[in-house]
Amino acid sequence: MADSLYLEIADFVHMVHTGIYSEETGRPQPLRFTIRVKLKACPRYEPDTSLDASKNYMDLKFAASEALPAGMHFKLIEAVAEHVCDTLFVQDARVEQVSVKIVKLALSVGEEQIGVTLTRERR
Repeated sequence: MADSLYLEIADFVHMVHTGIYSEETGRPQPLRFTIRVKLKACPRYEPDTSLDASKNYMDLKFAASEALPAGMHFKLIEAVAEHVCDTLFVQDARVEQVSVKIVKLALSVGEEQIGVTLTRERR
């Protein structure tokens, strides 16, 4: 059995053009992202291990923000999650699996979390 390393960014909020209802179209809405990436782990991480032995956490944030096409409208948040997965797989061949949880904050009331989680493995 091989070791795995999971990198995660949780509760990152970004404005995205998404939705199918008239009150959602034409303007971005806040989405809360939690992204988890599985990488093949190095045999050992020493105090002086360089960054290239892992992945920059900011790449996860980038995939859910700047990597989304500016002004593009995604009807489904599933398509947003798909784009995030694709971006992370293209960025780094060591990425074995990506899980993207998206919560639509505009629909959530109180503490509820309305959204999706998409998990993809490298094919």
